[in-house]
Amino acid sequence: MAPQASAGRRFRAYTSKHLDELTARAGFGEEERLAIRAVATVLPFRVNSYVIDELIDWDAAPDDPIYRLTFPQADMLPEADVARIADLLRKDAPRQEINRVASEVRARLNPHPAGQLQLNLPKMDDEPMPGVQHKYPETVLFFPKQGQTCHSYCTYCFRWAQFVGEPDLKMASDEIDRLVAYLRQHPEVTGVLLTGGDPMIMGEAVLRRYIEPLLEVETLESIRIGTKALAYWPQRFVTDPDADDTLRLFEQVVNSGKNLAFMAHFSHPRELEPDIVREAVRRIRDTGAVIRTQAPLIRTINDSSETWATMWRTQVRLGMIPYYMFVERDTGPQDYFAVPLAQAYEIFRKAYNSVSGLARTVRGPSMSATPGKVCVDGITEINGEKVFMLHFIQARNPELVNRPFFAKYDEKAVWLFDLKPALGATRFPYEEEAPSEPGALVDTPHP
Repeated sequence: MAPQASAGRRFRAYTSKHLDELTARAGFGEEERLAIRAVATVLPFRVNSYVIDELIDWDAAPDDPIYRLTFPQADMLPEADVARIADLLRKDAPRQEINRVASEVRARLNPHPAGQLQLNLPKMDDEPMPGVQHKYPETVLFFPKQGQTCHSYCTYCFRWAQFVGEPDLKMASDEIDRLVAYLRQHPEVTGVLLTGGDPMIMGEAVLRRYIEPLLEVETLESIRIGTKALAYWPQRFVTDPDADDTLRLFEQVVNSGKNLAFMAHFSHPRELEPDIVREAVRRIRDTGAVIRTQAPLIRTINDSSETWATMWRTQVRLGMIPYYMFVERDTGPQDYFAVPLAQAYEIFRKAYNSVSGLARTVRGPSMSATPGKVCVDGITEINGEKVFMLHFIQARNPELVNRPFFAKYDEKAVWLFDLKPALGATRFPYEEEAPSEPGALVDTPHP
């Protein structure tokens, strides 16, 4: 493949003000474009020149998977809500009125799933720590203030509430010193995940201000960076002005004796094809960082075993480690993108069966639900009852980790809380009363 035309270009973002022009390029008529704009008043839209010029097959749009990955669709939200907002746009209603209706719709979309604002928010000296999440004993999530946007937004993003301009929905912090103090008070925390948004939207100097203090925490074993920059702006590691400085920062982390895990989000094989992506991967790996890959299973974008097997094989060939296939979370347009758990398991099983052992590091399909990460291990029949076999990969209550449990088979179920206990049980193992503190189990009864 020839070098990418946009490899040396400056970053250019397209937002909702460009949406009408871009959706016209995809072949939509005026009314369809209006409906798409209505959806974009509720859910965030942002794409960039690299995605537009190099990844989307415009001859196949709007059915092209990368187009669907980055552009809102008219039927992503309930028809009545779309029609109501479209009518306001058609009438050129005041922006304040449009925003009020959009906020009403957002409030019904479970903007912060799994109770993360209440259940995962740690305290230090009896004061809450906004922009920090501590769900599992060993791991803390930190949302750096300057990293709470992305090079492009995914239509299915479970952190969509970070990007809609409502301060009450956003998690962010620039108090790295306070995080360090918290870590020193909690030596059980061995890993910090910088997340967002996308931390790699930050320049090297800002990223360094967050990372360097963590290197002084002796009990910290690993630093993770959750990012989709390799897919959406690989120039960040190759041709951007601070690309080399960023890689030197990665080397500094590794040389400090800590593991640097680069959690790369790839949703479709096409994101792995450009030469600049492969060069970016090589450069990151040369620093000593480990690249692990993950993504959710999404209807109309990557809901086939062939797609996942191709991704995993390519990732292994490039030296990356397949890590997770997630289930679409219970937020935003879940009804639009979710794949039933039974189908998700079959897609995972068939893909897993067609790759070598080096790619079988991947886990899934996994649900990041209130009590923890729950993996669907299989579908079987026990004593004449068809059941899902499940286990906790991670849990608020460490006693539940790797403990199998069973749910009644339901071909329509798309999430953990759609399931009911099987084999005569009346409750799942996680359905117990416990204090609502970070790392603690909470009562989450099935429907």
